[in-house]
Amino acid sequence: MSSLQWKIKSFENLSVNELYDILRLRSEIFVVEQNCVYLDLDGKDKLSLHLFGEFDGKIVAYSRLFQPGITFENASIGRVVVNANYRDKKWGHDLMRESIAAIKSHFGESKITIGAQLYLKKFYESHGFVQTSEMYLEDDIPHIEMKKE
Repeated sequence: MSSLQWKIKSFENLSVNELYDILRLRSEIFVVEQNCVYLDLDGKDKLSLHLFGEFDGKIVAYSRLFQPGITFENASIGRVVVNANYRDKKWGHDLMRESIAAIKSHFGESKITIGAQLYLKKFYESHGFVQTSEMYLEDDIPHIEMKKE
């Protein structure tokens, strides 16, 4: 079984095609699949590092990484997404391991806070995150804050 080729880039270093493919993947999942109308382009892409995994030349896994103080007091991982056609490969776990390692190597941080969709609580717990808030609605989707120390 082939694995993903991982890349991490600042906003300025993304090619036009990479940016397009990332935004398309996010839109396919967060807007279409989850039937949620929301403004994905929230102004934070320019402030984050973009981690993505390619398979056969196609971006199929993605997250954006933040230094402390941008989204939360701690470093943060957001827009965690794997193309629906590849979820059977469990690449979401590879994506989280890569994301956590990149936060440490690029920002020198080990404390991470995320705003997680509630249904993914066990997935994030398997990567060392613990729930630190009550459920709240974000764009009409149940979320919880989770932290990894």
